[in-house]
Amino acid sequence: MAIGELLNLEEDVLAAIIYQKASEPPKEARWLDLESRMPDILSELRRPGVTRKLLWEEYRLSCPEEYGYTQFCDHITCQVRTADAVMHFEHHPGEQMQVDFTGDKLHYVDTTSGEIIECETLVCTLRYSHYTYIEALPSQKQAHFIHGLSNALYYFGGIPQSIKTDNLKTAVIRANRYEPTFTEAMDFLGRYYNTTVVAARVRKPRDKSSVENAVINSYRSLYAPLRNNVFTSLEDLNHALHQALEKYNARPFQKRDHSRKIVFETEEKAMLKSLPERPYELRHTTQSKVQKNYHVIVGEDRHQYSVPYTLIGQTLKIVYTTTLVEIYHEQKRVAIHKRNYRKHGYTTLTEHMPVHHAHMIKSRGWDADYFLAQAMLVGPCTRDYINRILSSKFFPEQTYNSCLGLLRLARQYTPQRLEAACCRALASAASNYGMISNILKNGLEQPTEPAQSAIPLHDNIRGEHSYK
Repeated sequence: MAIGELLNLEEDVLAAIIYQKASEPPKEARWLDLESRMPDILSELRRPGVTRKLLWEEYRLSCPEEYGYTQFCDHITCQVRTADAVMHFEHHPGEQMQVDFTGDKLHYVDTTSGEIIECETLVCTLRYSHYTYIEALPSQKQAHFIHGLSNALYYFGGIPQSIKTDNLKTAVIRANRYEPTFTEAMDFLGRYYNTTVVAARVRKPRDKSSVENAVINSYRSLYAPLRNNVFTSLEDLNHALHQALEKYNARPFQKRDHSRKIVFETEEKAMLKSLPERPYELRHTTQSKVQKNYHVIVGEDRHQYSVPYTLIGQTLKIVYTTTLVEIYHEQKRVAIHKRNYRKHGYTTLTEHMPVHHAHMIKSRGWDADYFLAQAMLVGPCTRDYINRILSSKFFPEQTYNSCLGLLRLARQYTPQRLEAACCRALASAASNYGMISNILKNGLEQPTEPAQSAIPLHDNIRGEHSYK
């Protein structure tokens, strides 16, 4: 068609001629075959241990003249990219708090036993501002989980319209996409805070993408900076976590000039519902008979708590939460303790003891300085040896019994013998009570005389002049 004729055409007709799409070539037979197999291939690829290499080898067995490995993977990538299209949702301030536990655990060291205690880490995130709360908990048990959720709400200073959790056993009895069944405690929590508790779909992490991202960020922004720190209690660990959390929430978003904290305070905080005066806590009630050591036991933890010794033999009522243990006798509270989760441990208050017990505890005054001062009364070698024992453990408290036993050897064998035994033992690399006890038991504290030669003196001895 001549140029003049084209110029006389209407714009839409001319555009159709110029911009007409080239007809697509017909699909190859081998592509049609692979396309028909693609749903099964993508389904198999989601199964544990199944790789593209394995699927390609199985594909080649049935179609030896078909695509090579590279083209096979390219076609799978195109299909996955199309199938993984993500829809954008607009979130509203105060709409939802998402909840999850981290996979990696934190820990602290028990100073009395030296045991490393692992903790579960709860992460709570507001979906709109991504403002985050994190706390280390003793476990994922229902009481600890509920306690952590309450702490998160009071940290945010308000209640969102809904709380979305994963399908944890402590929160969800029966998982269901449409009507999950929650535990009674979670139902009570929702009613107490006037909010709706919802559950994410099973194996659908994008249902709670905000908290999933917060978990990943917690490894980088909270776990990593604290990786070389040693914590001696759950409180110390949480104090350090919350200090790092404040920096994390105040840090600007990448390529933006505002932070989670700024968005939360300016746009979301005012949209949260007001909190009740007291947080919701699970309360458990049990009974225990006061033993001769004036302690009662909380069976759930196998931990013992002191009460006034005058109540020995009485059966008392115990009311405990995740943080406190209250003990009652005839409707009157006779003791209150901070809850301790160390199994077979003791929590004892001096005012609950008989006078002579309290005096004995006070007179002990056990610490490193006490043992060093007592050892110096025996002698400098004993002090040096005690100091070596105290330094042999990361926590000196673990060596106090050894030091006490060693000092008592002075009464059994006399201070002079103990000092001599310690002087001799200082030459050894080891340092413990057993070595000193064995030395004294076998009378080895005195240095031995050098062995005398069995050959008598005589004149038949050549001197140095004999070798010139």
